[in-house]
Amino acid sequence: MNVRLKQFLVKYTMVIVLVIVFLLFNFITGGRMTYAQNLSNLLLQNAYVVIIACGMLLCILTGGNIDLSVGAIVCLVGAFAAKILMSTDLNAYLVIILGLGLSLLIGIWQGYWVGYSRIPPFITTLAGMFVFRGIGRVILDSKTISIKNQQFLDTFTAYLKIPGLDDGKIKYSAIIFGIAAVIIYFIITITSNRKRKRKGYKVEKTLTVYSKAVIISTCILVYCWKLAGYKGISVMLLWVLVVVFIYTYITNKTVFGRYFYAVGGNEKATKLSGINTNKIFFTAYAQVAFLAGLSGLLVAARIGSVNGDSGNQYEMDAIGSCFIGGASAYGGSGTIGGAVIGAILMGIINQGMSIYGLNSNWQYVVKGGVLLVAVIFDIKFNHKNMSKA
Repeated sequence: MNVRLKQFLVKYTMVIVLVIVFLLFNFITGGRMTYAQNLSNLLLQNAYVVIIACGMLLCILTGGNIDLSVGAIVCLVGAFAAKILMSTDLNAYLVIILGLGLSLLIGIWQGYWVGYSRIPPFITTLAGMFVFRGIGRVILDSKTISIKNQQFLDTFTAYLKIPGLDDGKIKYSAIIFGIAAVIIYFIITITSNRKRKRKGYKVEKTLTVYSKAVIISTCILVYCWKLAGYKGISVMLLWVLVVVFIYTYITNKTVFGRYFYAVGGNEKATKLSGINTNKIFFTAYAQVAFLAGLSGLLVAARIGSVNGDSGNQYEMDAIGSCFIGGASAYGGSGTIGGAVIGAILMGIINQGMSIYGLNSNWQYVVKGGVLLVAVIFDIKFNHKNMSKA
């Protein structure tokens, strides 16, 4: 019983911490954390963290490597898009495509040096952090550029409005969205569990699977009900869900996705088995730059402007989210779900401290402390267990 309890606590530590932290901040802020507007803002203000963290996880999986340049890429791509929108009449969708194209080129550039020239990722991305931030500021000419293009803004920040459903105070499309999400989640959970059983894999007990599904489904429905009482479903939520779904599928269901874990577990053995490890490193840094570019467009639309400090320390938020969510500092271990939980936890801490009125300097202390505890936990428990195995 004690062994099972210990395994449960180790597996779901961050989920438990997430709930405790949310309840704590909700208590000390007089229940303001559960206001519909604050729950909606929790997503809007941290969407970039979730998206970048998904890409950062693949870098970390390859051996505890990180990308320090993602914040600078956010600035550069945002500045690039804002400058074009201000000085030309190009279609907003074309500008978005150009911005994503630029971020992909940056990713290919960095991926080449890391994957094929084998320059250490820390050095490559540190150089990129300075170069891309500098280019972004050159484009901005040390000024703040406001974005007035409504089509661009709506692509990332609009709310779903279905005639007949969202005309009143209650946005019923959000409730329908929540119900649909729960149904899809149950279907995926049941189907996946049955497939694993048929293949002879070790699976959780049926009661555990359904209990977890009920808890998650309840959270989804409550969240969507709260959104229905505010402005409904934000397009930004859809962007986040698409990225999370794609990356969850890649890491869990594809052979290529498992290669990232293999490289982080033992690169030499992976290479000897015939896997092109250079390609894995290249892909890791190409895709995280692409997601950073997407986040740059998203943040530019949410704020409505871009300046030379846009994206500042975003890399730290993404890295912190991955480690807090259970990614190993040594690589080879971590999940997209864990990274998302880490990002949400960071968001709750940021929002809770802001609502409470805690001095911004102390907010850095708290976030740093949480990150340190998460890494210590990984070293003391997860890595120790892997070493014994």
